[in-house]
Amino acid sequence: MTHNRAMMLVVMAVLLFIVANGAVYTVSEGQKAIVTRFGQVVQPDIAPGLHFKTPFVETVHLYDGRVQTLDTEPETFLTVEKKSVVVDSYVKWRISDLLKFYVAVGGNALEARERLSQVVNAGLRNQFGKRTVQEVISGDRSKIMHAITADADREARAYGIQVIDVRIDRVDLPKQASQSVYRRMRAERTRVAKQLRAKGAEAAEKIRATADRQREIILADAYRDAQRIRGQGDAQAAEIYARAYRVNPGFYAFYGSMNAYRKTFNSKHDVMVVDPSATFFKYLKNPRQ
Repeated sequence: MTHNRAMMLVVMAVLLFIVANGAVYTVSEGQKAIVTRFGQVVQPDIAPGLHFKTPFVETVHLYDGRVQTLDTEPETFLTVEKKSVVVDSYVKWRISDLLKFYVAVGGNALEARERLSQVVNAGLRNQFGKRTVQEVISGDRSKIMHAITADADREARAYGIQVIDVRIDRVDLPKQASQSVYRRMRAERTRVAKQLRAKGAEAAEKIRATADRQREIILADAYRDAQRIRGQGDAQAAEIYARAYRVNPGFYAFYGSMNAYRKTFNSKHDVMVVDPSATFFKYLKNPRQ
């Protein structure tokens, strides 16, 4: 009897532990919780902390209440010109209304992500369909992302989801279109480069021609000034010689003859054949003269 009583106590303790463990649950910070009873919601949006529930009857559903990221696969959309662009984007979202979220998607997070992805893709398709390729590639993306965020958030509210932000990572053209655009861009850049080189060569020729003309003008002006200065110098020298001659003609003739002798007999190896009676030697023959 004692052994049976001990076994009964152990079994009762285990059952009590199981019941107590099933009656207590904890909601952490950053989590959202909802309690259902046979599929019916009885406690929506429970605050963080320690809580109790009816074991085996009520079920606790825990969800991430923080901001989450949905990274969508690149999708192809058509612009207003019916040209394809490949868009890579992601979404920042969170659960705003847990009861509506649970009712709309059955509390299935994967189902919620799928529906959110459809909503965002619809918004992207709508926004890109209003714009040209030039606008979606090199235009103001902030306006596009703001419009998509507003549209997606309005649609996602029906699922208890708040869309915080929709971001466009990259907008590309399809591979074949990219190659065609690249060839056109390369041809355009080549044409512009040729034009710039031609303009540069033309400017270089003009600069060289201007420099050559200025050089000729400077040389001509310098030669003119040199000739004028040389002429002025010759005139002044002639005037000085004339004044000197008028002051003392005899001394001037003597001084001129001495300079002529110095230049004539400068080298000992020179040989001259002249008439000794020539006027050139008058000061050598008669220095007193």
